[in-house]
Amino acid sequence: MHAVRLHEFGPPENLIYEEVDDPKPGPGQVRIAVAAAGVHLFDTTIRAGRPGGPFGLPKLPQVQGREVAGTVDALGEEVDDAWLGRRVVVHLGPASGGYAELAVADVASLHAVPDGVADDVAVAMIGTGRTALAILEVAQLAAEDVVLVTAAAGGLGTLLVQAALRAGATVVGLAGGPAKAGRVRELGAAAVDYGEDGWADGVRAALAGRAATVLLDGVGGDLGRQAFALLGVGGRVVMFGWASGEPLEITTGDIYARGLTATAAVGPRLLQRPGGLREFETAALAAAAAGELVPAVQGFPLAEAAAAHAALAARATTGKVVLVP
Repeated sequence: MHAVRLHEFGPPENLIYEEVDDPKPGPGQVRIAVAAAGVHLFDTTIRAGRPGGPFGLPKLPQVQGREVAGTVDALGEEVDDAWLGRRVVVHLGPASGGYAELAVADVASLHAVPDGVADDVAVAMIGTGRTALAILEVAQLAAEDVVLVTAAAGGLGTLLVQAALRAGATVVGLAGGPAKAGRVRELGAAAVDYGEDGWADGVRAALAGRAATVLLDGVGGDLGRQAFALLGVGGRVVMFGWASGEPLEITTGDIYARGLTATAAVGPRLLQRPGGLREFETAALAAAAAGELVPAVQGFPLAEAAAAHAALAARATTGKVVLVP
């Protein structure tokens, strides 16, 4: 089979498309003929040699990719024959192995892909979708809320914008560049391009005197801080990453000054959540099947994984990035 392997930490060009041996499923495992594999911003960090999150740097060579969808083409021992030939989607976790034509997964982790859900959509929902639902569980959005979403044209941001609108909230999406701002408007939200000078005044104008009650922030850094300043008294911020490279800095003084609440929706809170993540995965796939959440997806050929990494790191993508063998 063909796979994309990382032999040495460094720039995107270190991702090499090459022939490798076909993997074989062990006991309790299946092999999947991959139709779509997800790319995460975290992948670009690991590729560059910077550990992050709960996992350290992997041993090399490594095949990256933690989300795959496709058809089961081989079974390991102790696996029900009914899985053979089924369309499935799975989050591989720290095991990775998704940037390939074939991938191995534990049968207990599989989800059958609902009818009418495309492979790339299933990949988006099994990872990004489950994270969105975890964030929304913490945020508890209501119709009276005024919600700011950073990186609102990204894979996660587009889902959060849709969910906030479904809750009846007023939504302003912050996005980088006119094209991305236009994508947010297509979703039905107000949009502000944070690449423009004085963008915070644009948010205030869009809110017409109302104060933001919720900030959903996965960017952090200066942008997150400026968005945080737009929260009104009693507002709440839900943080889920720092794509800028720096977390949103908040002090106890900030919290006391406006009676705010601040919560991190990912990390230990998510990994140690009672009931685990599987129910979020199931719910995310069901939401896609029902048309309640429609992920934005941008595809690249598997052989162009390096280009996908470069585009993602440069914030030049819209929606969830997916590799197609």
